[in-house]
Amino acid sequence: MSMSTDAQSVASQLNSSGLLRTQGLIGGKWSHAYDGKTMKVYNPATGESIADVACMGGRETNDAISSAYDAFRSWSKTTAAERSKYLRKWYDLLMAHKEELAQLMTLEQGKPLTEALGEVNFGAGFIEFSSEEAKRIYGDIIPAPLSDRRLFVLKQPVGVVGAITPWNFPLAMITRKVGPALACGCTVVIKPSELTPLTALAAAELSIQAGIPAGVVNVVMGNAPEIGNALLASPQVRKITFTGSTAVGKKLMAGSAETVKKVSLELGGNAPCIVFDDADLDVAVKGTIAAKFRNSGQTCVCANRILVQEGIYDKFAKALIDAARSMKVGDGFSEGVAQGPLINEAAVKKVESLLQDATSKGAKIVLGGKRHSLGLTFYEPTVVSDVSKEMLISREEVFGPVAPLLRFKTEEDAIAIANDTNAGLGSYVFTNSIQRSWRVAEALEYGLVGVNEGLISTEVAPFGGFKQSGLGREGSKYGMDEYLEIKYVCMGNMNKN
Repeated sequence: MSMSTDAQSVASQLNSSGLLRTQGLIGGKWSHAYDGKTMKVYNPATGESIADVACMGGRETNDAISSAYDAFRSWSKTTAAERSKYLRKWYDLLMAHKEELAQLMTLEQGKPLTEALGEVNFGAGFIEFSSEEAKRIYGDIIPAPLSDRRLFVLKQPVGVVGAITPWNFPLAMITRKVGPALACGCTVVIKPSELTPLTALAAAELSIQAGIPAGVVNVVMGNAPEIGNALLASPQVRKITFTGSTAVGKKLMAGSAETVKKVSLELGGNAPCIVFDDADLDVAVKGTIAAKFRNSGQTCVCANRILVQEGIYDKFAKALIDAARSMKVGDGFSEGVAQGPLINEAAVKKVESLLQDATSKGAKIVLGGKRHSLGLTFYEPTVVSDVSKEMLISREEVFGPVAPLLRFKTEEDAIAIANDTNAGLGSYVFTNSIQRSWRVAEALEYGLVGVNEGLISTEVAPFGGFKQSGLGREGSKYGMDEYLEIKYVCMGNMNKN
C-alpha cells in the first residue's frame, strides 16, 4: 500500500482495506449504538472529520460484559499453548498491517508517521511477549508441615477485565493490557478514548482475523461515564485496568470498591529529568529531547521538570534551545516532521494557562511560548528558564511541548526537588558517575528511572508508578500477575491407600 500524504486518500485506502471500522464489537459482531447515535472522530492536524463512529452507553456495555462473561467459561479452559498461538497470530497480523495502523493513528491522533510506526512495533510487542509468557504461568508446590498433607498453588485467570485506555497511545495502551489478560485466560471489554477509537477497532478487527473466539475481545466507545459506571457496577467484571488521569483513576478506584474488583492504574506523572555537571552534554540533550518532545509532550513519562546543576546550566540550556528550535512542526504525514499537533483545543489552553502562571511568577520563555503559525492546535516547541517549584508547571503535568528548566546546587537538592510531588512514574538522570547513578536511582521515588537514556519503555520491563501515579505494573513477567488469582489447595489424608 503506497504511503499517501493526503489524509482523505489515506482514509479511503484504509476503508477499502477493511480496517476502518466504525461500530463497536460485542460478542464477535460489529454493532451500531442501540439508539443509532454516532460521534465524530477528528483529525487534529486539519480539524476535519475522519469518520462517524457508534456512540455507545450502558446498555451496550452490559451486553459486552455478558458476552465476555460467557466467553470466559471456554477461553479460560483453553491450554496455554492454544492461547499462545492465537496471540502469536494476532501479533503477526498487527505487523503485517503496520503501515495501515500507523496511518490510522496519525490520522486520528496526530503524531508523526515515524512515531506512529514506532508505536505499532511497540504495541505489537506486548502481544508477542504475552504469547510467549502465556506458557510460563507457573504454580508452586509447598513443603507441607504434616506428613499426610500436600500443598500446592495454582494461578488462575481473574475473570472479565474492563480495560479503559487513553488517546495518547491508541494501540500500545490497549495491547499492554489485553495481551496479558488474554494470555492468562481472561476475556476483555475495552473502552478506548472517544478521541481515538479507530486504531482500537482496527486492532480488534485483526483479533477476529487471528481466530480469537467471539466474546473474548469486545470494544465499546462513546459515553465515557455511562460505560465506566456499567463496568464498575457489574459483579461479573472482576478487574479494572486503566491508563489516564489521576482524577479519573481515583474515581475508578472508589467505584471498584463496591464489588471489590482487582485494580491496576497507570496515572499521571511529573517526571524529573536531572542533568548533573558531570553529564555528557550531547547525551543529556538528546535524551531530554526524546523524553520531553515525543508525541508533542503528550505522554505520562514526559520530562515535566528539567533539573539542571548550576555548573552546566547555561551550556545545557543553549544546546537544548538549539535542538528544540530545529524540530520541524507539522502534519504527521509530512516529510521530516518531528512534532504534530496537540490533541485538541483544551490541551492548548492548558499549556497556555501553565505558561501564563509561570511567567507571572518570574519564569522566562527563551524559545517558543506561543501557538504555531500553522494554526489549529499546533504549538511551538518551547523552553522556559528560571522555573521554580512554586509554579504550577512544576506541580502539574503540562502534557505539551514545553521544557521547564530548574536550577539546583547539590545532589541532595536535586533528589529533594525531584521527590517533592504526589506523582512517581517516570524519571531521568544524566551523569557519567556510576556511583552517583546508583545513589540517585535508588533515592528517586519513581517506578521508572532512565539513566543516560530518554526512551525507556519496553514490553520486557515493568511499567508503573509509585505514590499517586498508580497501582500495579504493565509489561514483563510482573505484568502477568495483575490478571491472575492465586489459589492454594491443601490435600489431606494422603497416607491412606
